[in-house]
Amino acid sequence: MRPHLAIAMLALLAGAPAAFAQQAAPSSDVPPVSENKVDTETFTKTLVSANRFEIESSKLAQDKGVAADVKDFAELMVKDHTKAGQDFKMAREKSQTTGSIAEDSPLLPNDQALLDQLKALDGEAFQDKYIAVQTQAHKQAVALFSTYAQSGDDPALKEFAKKTLPTLQMHEMHLKDVAALH
Repeated sequence: MRPHLAIAMLALLAGAPAAFAQQAAPSSDVPPVSENKVDTETFTKTLVSANRFEIESSKLAQDKGVAADVKDFAELMVKDHTKAGQDFKMAREKSQTTGSIAEDSPLLPNDQALLDQLKALDGEAFQDKYIAVQTQAHKQAVALFSTYAQSGDDPALKEFAKKTLPTLQMHEMHLKDVAALH
């Protein structure tokens, strides 16, 4: 099963074609997306789970006997997604959203299932799955963040999405290079 089914569903609803239109280098401008919208509750729940998944799966990659470039990418993921989690927390403090989503909320079921699959793998099998999961997850994240940055209804979270989007686009471009080598 492909990674982050919940995000995939959102990406379809959020204008998945926008993710494929993002082939250019990352920029500070938010790319155009469809007129579809992602509601704040869905955005926040998906983001918290996906961000934790990125960190936990990348920590696994650092211990699973992967190639040096994949290990370097995993270290970058831990660093950048930890920062994104901190930035999200600050945005939530400024937001108008009243829902409570804890940073230690359990992973969404599909994220947990993928993490469990990765835990069971080692070496090249782990590396191949990790690269595939990261590639799909970042396509979906770019679509989700692009859409929310354009049409989100919470100004603080919308600004967070705009500021985080270039980093996600950079990850997506970096993954293309990593995947090409493996």
